[in-house]
Amino acid sequence: MKSKYIVSIYIMCSSIFLATAGACAAELDRGLLKAIVDVAIEPVMREHAVPGMAVGLTVDGKHYFFNYGVASKESGHPVTETTLFEVGSVSKLFAGLVGAWGAVEGEVSLTAPASSYMPALRGSSFDRITLLQLATYTAGGLPLQFPPEVRDEASMVSYFRSWKPAYPAGAQRVYSNPSIGLFGHLAAAGMGRSYEDILEATILPSLGMASTHVRVPPERMADYAFGYTREGKPRRISLDVLGAAAYGVRTSAADLLKFLDANIAPPQDARLRRAIAATQTGYVRVGEMTQGLGWERYDYPVSLETLVAGNTPQASGKGKAATWLVPPALPRPDVLLNKTGSTNGFGAYVAVVPGRRLGIVLLANRFYPNPDRVRAAHAILSAVADGAAR
Repeated sequence: MKSKYIVSIYIMCSSIFLATAGACAAELDRGLLKAIVDVAIEPVMREHAVPGMAVGLTVDGKHYFFNYGVASKESGHPVTETTLFEVGSVSKLFAGLVGAWGAVEGEVSLTAPASSYMPALRGSSFDRITLLQLATYTAGGLPLQFPPEVRDEASMVSYFRSWKPAYPAGAQRVYSNPSIGLFGHLAAAGMGRSYEDILEATILPSLGMASTHVRVPPERMADYAFGYTREGKPRRISLDVLGAAAYGVRTSAADLLKFLDANIAPPQDARLRRAIAATQTGYVRVGEMTQGLGWERYDYPVSLETLVAGNTPQASGKGKAATWLVPPALPRPDVLLNKTGSTNGFGAYVAVVPGRRLGIVLLANRFYPNPDRVRAAHAILSAVADGAAR
């Protein structure tokens, strides 16, 4: 019971930090900034044969866009800041926000057993696994992906009912799409609506993100980039079970900067402000990273080596000891929040430093390694933070 009230209190009060964020003040020299971005991005595109990239920066509330290449090699349409890209696991930031919204509304308890929101899971291991453990990948070793036999909700329920944890709940962090996918699904169930409806009809409009979708409408398909596989074949993703929460968002650089701005400055909507603060709250410490709801958090300034190490496939694929923070760690301005995401055709990275009122979006229509995304973003953010573009 104590942990339940601790989490509730932190969701209610932790948004206070947003009012303390600092400012950068002066307008950037766009020519200098373009030179900085070009030096970081163009070699990556050449090395990995990336057809197109959209780079967005938010600095003290001002937005800067740098677009490269094409959204489709077949049509030759250029990338713009409104081009829709698949962002893969960056979608998990929105899953965290949906769950936090449900908690703020009082319809979801993050410390409740997962099975309390899905009667079909009662009597399974999920009687002893909380929503918060699902969201922080500490349920006990759920795999990165579902096995091939999980193709619909019935087979998903059957899989979860028979699954047995490899670790005690809360003991190890093992990055997992089924884990956070189930979190989003159950949080939506607690609110009595589908995950897609809550995100697209409630959360995204409240953020002003009209160009962000799980279900891309017909009128936006012309803006939807094609991704390219390692063999150079065009493709777009089809969502599997629980894919909407785990990796299903399509969005633009312009819309993602709106999202980063909401993580820097307090939105006027008190419920949204509290929900965003809950996503930035640190619940579990894993090495030098603290896991929030979707966000992965580091003390700022953070070295490039630390940030790269935290975003390698090895960091995600192996279980790591999890230290629960009691009470949870309040959001602070002096942190860097980041998230990578990929599909078989796209690669994305977002990072924000609330105290510097600074954030970056990298969207590409070809997969390329996470360390290269982090290095490029770190070089750009460091130059801006050091005043090189002023």
